Amino acid sequence: MQVPAYVEYEKATSVAHALALLARFGPEARILAGGHSLIPMMKLRLAQPETLIDINALTELSYLTVTGRELRIGAMTRHAQLLDSAEAARHFAILHDAEQVIADPVVRNWGTVGGSLCQADPSEDLSAAFAALKATMVIAHPEGTRTVPARDFHTGPYETVVAPGEILTEIRVPIRPGGGSAYEKVGRRAGDWPVGAVGSALWLEGGAPDGGGLDGGTIADAGIGLTAVGAPHFSAAEAEEFLRGAPATEESFARAGELAAASCRPVSDQRGPADYKRHLAHELTVRSLRRALLRAGQRAGQPSAG
Repeated sequence: MQVPAYVEYEKATSVAHALALLARFGPEARILAGGHSLIPMMKLRLAQPETLIDINALTELSYLTVTGRELRIGAMTRHAQLLDSAEAARHFAILHDAEQVIADPVVRNWGTVGGSLCQADPSEDLSAAFAALKATMVIAHPEGTRTVPARDFHTGPYETVVAPGEILTEIRVPIRPGGGSAYEKVGRRAGDWPVGAVGSALWLEGGAPDGGGLDGGTIADAGIGLTAVGAPHFSAAEAEEFLRGAPATEESFARAGELAAASCRPVSDQRGPADYKRHLAHELTVRSLRRALLRAGQRAGQPSAG
């Protein structure tokens, strides 16, 4: 029977209280949100924190709201809440796509958006989605808050820029007109970690054309997030740079797929060989770009990213 090592337990009642507890117990303390990743690691003794600081009572960090031209997501927002949010889906279909294929309803009902990001698993779905959307992370510390681009948030496998004594509190996603987004994933079975997955976002010059299609004008900006394929910072920067100013055509998307695949460093494991994962990076980039363009066309004339 797998049993975690002895650990102290504290329950935070506010963000300020959680920060005070982190300062009190030092770097060997860990935040407990959903716990679906941390608790299994503790059972296997892969993680052995001295103190768990439970933040599940912090309802102040559980919200989805549009403020100005940003979608703001509290770090304690459950996956099921994000999946069910009509506001999030209206602005960013990629988030709905990704949440549909994360684990199962039991996990989605209790697991949190912030917890998934802070776990920093190299195969995490939302990390790729937020990288594509060029989101910003808000991190609280005793002196206030700081912001970090999503692409700078992860420093390596299971590592983030959140320092001891800090807490991720919010994810901010800019809302821009003329956009569309999509997430494509291949897994061994429903709800599993991906063999490979790609999220794409497109913003077109002058807004999206009616009807979409594969001749959608000129791309003003693009975001491509990849997971489980060894992409640096969960993104494909060279493919994005190529797409800026390029026509939104099948040829452009095919070239972007090639560049995305070339930027990856997948490893062979139980989920598949490296060459197959690199092939997925190419194919899923093309597929997600096609869907993003189609959605941009479907949302033509509406002031939001689709």
